[in-house]
Amino acid sequence: MLRTKTDLLQGTLDLLILRTLAVGPMHGFGVSQRLRQITKGVFHVNPGSFFPALYRLEQKGWVKGSWGASENKRRAKFYRLTRAGRKQLREETRNWQRISLAIDRVLETS
Repeated sequence: MLRTKTDLLQGTLDLLILRTLAVGPMHGFGVSQRLRQITKGVFHVNPGSFFPALYRLEQKGWVKGSWGASENKRRAKFYRLTRAGRKQLREETRNWQRISLAIDRVLETS
């Protein structure tokens, strides 16, 4: 299968992480795997970008991390959305929909 590298727009990774965590708490690697699964491999974010994004979201107060045991009994940090994170998710979703609509209009112009 041919794979192409997809560059995420600034802020898009934050939106995807927030949306994934809206379903429920998940450890960092699980969030990454879930994004890859949902997008059928289009968004495969390397750990060097992914984990700093999680840390940044935690610093902003949009996610809260706590240590626990993963499915395979390994120590892992689990993340959940905070109230501020849910608010940010709504805002980011509205912004993405606005931008997406504008891009669609440009692409449909002949």
